[in-house]
Amino acid sequence: MMTQAATAGDGSSRVFLFLQGPHGPFFQGLAKMVARSGAVVWRVAFNAGDAFFWNDKSTLIPFQDDQSQWPAFFDRVIADKSVTDIVLYGDVRAIHAEAIAIAKDRGLTIHIFEEGYLRPFWITYERGGSNGNSRLMDMTIPQMQQALEGSDMETPLPPSHWGDMRQHVFYGALYHWFVMFWNRRFPAFRPHRDLSVGKEFRLYLRRLLRMPFHAIERRIATRRIRFGGFPYHLALLQLQHDSSFQKHSPFSTQTEFLELVMENFAEGAPQHHHLVFKAHPLEDGRIPVRREIQRLARQYGIEDRVHFVRGGKLAQLLNDARSAVTVNSTAGQQVLWRGIPLKIFGKAVYDQPEFITSQPLSRFFAGAIRPDMSAYREYRRYLLETSQVAGGFYSRKGRRQLMRHVVDMMLSAEDPYDALKAGTAAPRQQLRAVK
Repeated sequence: MMTQAATAGDGSSRVFLFLQGPHGPFFQGLAKMVARSGAVVWRVAFNAGDAFFWNDKSTLIPFQDDQSQWPAFFDRVIADKSVTDIVLYGDVRAIHAEAIAIAKDRGLTIHIFEEGYLRPFWITYERGGSNGNSRLMDMTIPQMQQALEGSDMETPLPPSHWGDMRQHVFYGALYHWFVMFWNRRFPAFRPHRDLSVGKEFRLYLRRLLRMPFHAIERRIATRRIRFGGFPYHLALLQLQHDSSFQKHSPFSTQTEFLELVMENFAEGAPQHHHLVFKAHPLEDGRIPVRREIQRLARQYGIEDRVHFVRGGKLAQLLNDARSAVTVNSTAGQQVLWRGIPLKIFGKAVYDQPEFITSQPLSRFFAGAIRPDMSAYREYRRYLLETSQVAGGFYSRKGRRQLMRHVVDMMLSAEDPYDALKAGTAAPRQQLRAVK
């Protein structure tokens, strides 16, 4: 049970157990700041990559057994260390889902970090669940408007590019290098994704080396679309192995989504309209997305109206798009901010009837209904006053900006949504570009 000292932002009665975090030094820096509040901090390492990004080995707890032993191991640790809080990145990978279930049963506070719902210059901080498990899934726009009655913050404009993509890819490659070559202490470790660690490392390294060449290819493709003089619709792709795609959508493969979009575009879109597939910025080639798009375009007889853009800035393509379709990508937020009609197929925190269409897809391509922008602005403002925190996980400046707010949010008695309602949420800074 949380003490009065804890509610005042004093961590002296708290014991935080960190599980897996974003690749890189963010969790280590976050733990140091939490410890300065008076809290006790521990970290579970599941592999050599986790261990490398944690300097204080005296507070490192290695988990070296088979994953089937993890629930019992976790239960022992939280009892032995008198843990009050757990901290993790992403809530659906098996080790985290199992830990969350036990932590809820034991009455622990669960701090969940995720990529920003309003990325790139925000991250998400919630308690108990994120994405399809977020409290946002059960909230209505009128409820959000009521919570905002005491706030008059102006909504900042969305950034047009990722602030720390190179650092993100670099830390991913470094993390997997340690797992591949220094993992003797963790012989039973198995990654939460289907690919081997070696394959993951090679994909990260290849993407890092090819980034300059992909940038040239992307500029050429984007220029052809922007100056092509044709109306076009955007299909925003996600990583097939991403948790939101796998756990919160009706699709098991990217091809299923591609085929649905192609079939309905061929059926419903005017003959002079084009379709642009925009790849995720971290797409690494583990599945042949471009080849599948070309195959399906030929199958439906629309190969001369279909385009593929590899990653890069979304804003340039959005400026002239007629509509957009995605599974449940956070990029849908940028679509809505510009008042562009959006169709989604998975569970998403922004799935509100005021601004997400319920039209059948072929009808959507024929003539999409625009979103209610007044409602979306209120929704976006609510997120920026609650779970969206300015900063980033990967760049040094982004991490510094993030620390200014998120530690106090973790030490608060209320989660971000209840804090706004109670009037205890700290005032938010207007966004400053992280370069």
